Amino acid sequence: MASTSQRTPSVPTLSRRARPAAPDKARPDRRLAILLAAEKLFAQRGYHAVTIRDIAEEAGVPLALVGYYFGPKHELFFAIFEHWSHTIEERLSGLRAVSVDPADAGTLPRIIEAFLAPVLALRASPEGEYYALLVARELGNTTEEADRVMRAFFDPLAMAYIDALHLALPHATRGQVAWGYQFALGALLQHLLDSRVERLSHNENRRNDPLAAPLLVDFIVGGLRAALPKPRAARK
Repeated sequence: MASTSQRTPSVPTLSRRARPAAPDKARPDRRLAILLAAEKLFAQRGYHAVTIRDIAEEAGVPLALVGYYFGPKHELFFAIFEHWSHTIEERLSGLRAVSVDPADAGTLPRIIEAFLAPVLALRASPEGEYYALLVARELGNTTEEADRVMRAFFDPLAMAYIDALHLALPHATRGQVAWGYQFALGALLQHLLDSRVERLSHNENRRNDPLAAPLLVDFIVGGLRAALPKPRAARK
């Protein structure tokens, strides 16, 4: 009979502590926490200044969980804009509600209002503040990450608005209208980012004040009308 000291050794097993932690699939809130943490940090510091570890700490999750849900950092960046893609559809829906009539002086302001209003509302809201700031801060940069987002989400939006502006301003070329759109976008992004106006106005103005929206609309509409070629008078 074999001695009890010669028992067949058991197959080694990992201790509970040493086993790779399986992501908790029952906690979708963790995925959202990561997304919101990345959105906040990218908006505050910029994409390249933020690490995956920073995001995990801000979200209060294990470092490995960020990669499990999103993969590399550039995919997490892209996922933020996927999460907010419904806001682009809202802006397109607002544009579709505008009846474009070149003979109607109210057409151009209505197009610009549809372009601006949803973004300004986001910037003024607690839930959309960081996303709007992220858009303004990062999408003007010439990086691969920003270019991918622009092509996927914002180029279709821009094309639709340029089409509408061109219909409203038929005397201008599409190229001139495209410049006008870019200049209008620049004014919007500056308003979203600006904090200097408080100092320059001796605190009469408040940064990102939604009450400034009508002034911004008038500024852009006036600029487009002044800058783009005027219709030639019909020959007699």
